[in-house]
Amino acid sequence: MSVREPGIPAGRERVLVAMSGGVDSSVAAALLLEAGHDVTGVTLKLWGGDSDSGCCSVADVEDARRVAAQLGIPHYVFNFTEEFDGAVVAPYVDEHAAGRTPNPCVECNRSIKFGRLLERAAVLGFDAVATGHHARMVPTAAGSYSLRRGTDVAKDQSYVLYMLGQAELARIRFPVGELTKADVRARAGQLGLRTAEKAESMDVCFITRGGREAFLAARVPARAGSIVDTNGVTLGEHRGTTPFTVGQRRGLGIATGARRYVVDVDVRTATVTVGDRDDLLRDTVVLRNTTFVDGPPPPLVEAQVRAHGTPIPSTFDGTTVRFSTPQPRVAPGQVVALYDDDALVGGGIAT
Repeated sequence: MSVREPGIPAGRERVLVAMSGGVDSSVAAALLLEAGHDVTGVTLKLWGGDSDSGCCSVADVEDARRVAAQLGIPHYVFNFTEEFDGAVVAPYVDEHAAGRTPNPCVECNRSIKFGRLLERAAVLGFDAVATGHHARMVPTAAGSYSLRRGTDVAKDQSYVLYMLGQAELARIRFPVGELTKADVRARAGQLGLRTAEKAESMDVCFITRGGREAFLAARVPARAGSIVDTNGVTLGEHRGTTPFTVGQRRGLGIATGARRYVVDVDVRTATVTVGDRDDLLRDTVVLRNTTFVDGPPPPLVEAQVRAHGTPIPSTFDGTTVRFSTPQPRVAPGQVVALYDDDALVGGGIAT
């Protein structure tokens, strides 16, 4: 390994590394330290309730602290619970109450990791904030930054970074973006880091595993209603709309002898409409809250509608994505990220 991997800044910087307790952020800190930077680790305390996954658990905070000790760097915990509750948890609940399906990790990136943390880092005199995201930043001839997919396509996390603009990118570092996950684990093993073989967390950090329905039931008043087909024929009843999301096909609570998908959730009438896969297909999706990495994107883009979904050749006119071939309806509240080849150009929230 060279002294400076691609993605590691030249010159000496004072860098605050967001250490979640996972292997990626552990190696991000190690690479920056090896390249000669002044590195400090920080773990964010985001959730005061029960948690058994993600960066909110006690075990993850302890893992981050011990890795920092192994590396010989300072480590702190920033308490952002109030900000997290207001910017991530409350909107998550409100969106479900409105029949939409939010992505809380995206809102956490927008408001906390690349919002509140960047602000705190500036106040404390840090030059940059680094994370363990698998994404790459490439300088352009115009002096701006292009945000690219991570080298490891299977682990690419650029989709959840679509809200970043030039002001943020100028102060963000992604040290592991050029590495594969296998490279990251190998490097952690060489350094003897306790996170080298740690499993990845794929759950919402403020909800215990399998506890989503109970979490929402405690916060959103349930209103019973009907499950109908696309002709309006009643197929069953439900006790509340929050467990349902567009595209869902399991746990519908009906037996029709054929595979059925949720095609619409109407909170106003407490009606869940189901149909076959063809009933889900749409030519377009309209986006709200669009943001762009470096100016408006080109009219021809590739739209990605899931974190690791297949990019779909599309056109974009500023608000509407038109797919080259019909696609299953994007659940309202979900992110649609727009790419030009491997460059993330922006995105928005499906209406």
